[in-house]
Amino acid sequence: MSEIELNDEQRAMLAGEQGLARQMGLRLVLDLASMAGATRLVPIGGAHLSGVSPLTGGLGLRLFLARLAADPGAGVSAPTTLNSAGCDEHQFEAMRITEPEFLDHHREIIDLYARLGVRTIQSCVPYEWDGVVAAQMGAPVAWAESNAICFANSYCGLRTNRESGLSALACALTGYAPDYGLLDEAARRPNLAVNVTTPLDDPTDFSILGDWIGKQRRPGWRMPYGPIPAIGGLPDELSHEQRKALSAAAANYGCPLLYTAEPPSDGDYQDRLTFGPAELARRYEELRPRGPVSLVVLGCPQASLGELAAIARLLRDRRVSAKPAAPGGPPPLWVFTSAAAKAIAERNGLADAIRDSGALLLENTCPEVVPYDQSWVHAVLTNSMKAEHYIKSGLNGLDTAVMCLADCIAVAAGELTLETVATAEAPLTITPPKGERARAPALREGQRGRAKAEEPVPGPSFVGRGLPSQGDFTVEGEALVTDTPITFLGYVNRLTGDIEEDDHPANGQSLAGKVAIFPRGTGSSVAPYVLLELHYRSIGPLAVVNSEIDQQTVPACSLEGIPYAYGFDADVTRSLHSGDRVRLARRGDVVTLELLEEEPRG
Repeated sequence: MSEIELNDEQRAMLAGEQGLARQMGLRLVLDLASMAGATRLVPIGGAHLSGVSPLTGGLGLRLFLARLAADPGAGVSAPTTLNSAGCDEHQFEAMRITEPEFLDHHREIIDLYARLGVRTIQSCVPYEWDGVVAAQMGAPVAWAESNAICFANSYCGLRTNRESGLSALACALTGYAPDYGLLDEAARRPNLAVNVTTPLDDPTDFSILGDWIGKQRRPGWRMPYGPIPAIGGLPDELSHEQRKALSAAAANYGCPLLYTAEPPSDGDYQDRLTFGPAELARRYEELRPRGPVSLVVLGCPQASLGELAAIARLLRDRRVSAKPAAPGGPPPLWVFTSAAAKAIAERNGLADAIRDSGALLLENTCPEVVPYDQSWVHAVLTNSMKAEHYIKSGLNGLDTAVMCLADCIAVAAGELTLETVATAEAPLTITPPKGERARAPALREGQRGRAKAEEPVPGPSFVGRGLPSQGDFTVEGEALVTDTPITFLGYVNRLTGDIEEDDHPANGQSLAGKVAIFPRGTGSSVAPYVLLELHYRSIGPLAVVNSEIDQQTVPACSLEGIPYAYGFDADVTRSLHSGDRVRLARRGDVVTLELLEEEPRG
């Protein structure tokens, strides 16, 4: 393992002299550094934290923040901003949220972050806030929020690894980040060639392209920092809104983007993809509404001034509603933006123009982190693939459709109906409202592996590494193995531990009580809080084994002592199978993973 020489300040943090929060933060930073093979920590210019909504962060977020805030010391050590929240608390009634205690939990989370010294801007677009990027230039940063990571690396001149909410918080508390990965020029080289052969114009076109690139993930790819595409065939200059749509959707599956206009040429690419007219048309056809739309949402990520201007222009001389529609009526329209953009929109008349049409204009929140009232919200229409990806997930589990901005507003105005959208080849279907959410099991003591009474005949074994903060352990249990990354937020049920992603090879399998073996976590940077909640509810994995550097799972394992290992001498995701009984054991710096008993295979 790499040895990092600590300075006096860092040694004081590690000894707890600056409070529990910084002590825990530095332990996590050092674990991440060791895993990445980093030999030094570098000061950061700032941080941006994800994990704010009670819907996404859940119980794991609230319990963990309360633990830090009980002994915050001096709080964060670098300028730190906060991601979008689960509601606009000043318009809470208009959002019709029925989730019990949601507003109380929202206020608790915001207060806990504030007690740590975080600037609670409640925005997923920190790059649009005056002064945020300028104040953080000149040094690496630690940003969570997947769309912001992509945008910052690609267009802002910033350098950040794909931090999780927890790892970004650790960096913010300590003021340091491990020097590795996307902070290094060599790791920022494209590893995937994408040739675009169809004209793209509307921001939704770019959103579909970004999501499509991420969806092409293949088990044979070895991309420790995600797909970094060199994209050829794009216009020479992209608008802010086109860039934003592309980077936000690319982040859905762990793509840091970085390159948007470099023409593909001979290079060290792991694959080459072509996105043409057929791919664009097919995705629009697959994504169009298949049944009545209950709600139209715009602004994911939160709408920029340019997007607000486009929305106001399209709403001119049209009437829409903010309230649930009568049967057969057009759906309501909700527009989400940041407090910074809304303040300017109030001054220049855009806010009044949007509200005068009848739409609901919200700030501090984002469509993907809202718990919708499913007594009337059954299907959502949006112009964002980021919103589509998470609203349809287990966060809300709603049918979600995508159309361009003009068509979304035409649907909300009642001018574009299902009859004009539907085709004979794709008949309409109506999904009934969801039933009540499953009740969470009572909290119990953390799980522990149990030794078997009889020792089985040993099988193949593999040698890997562990985290410096963890000591010796032995865990035996059934393996859950997949060679495809796991998207924790929205696609792992936090009340059962089940993987719920239709096209995932482990769909329907449960992490609960298993030795989870997979390449890495992907998707939202809030993933560690999902793993924390599974652990707190005693339905998480007994241990986690990754084959790639992973800020999504390491933080929860490091902070709560969940046995963790990585970097084995063979690809264990292909050498073992779900159902196998395995033993994971650590002695000193060495971790062994041993097959005890194979799952019978026909």
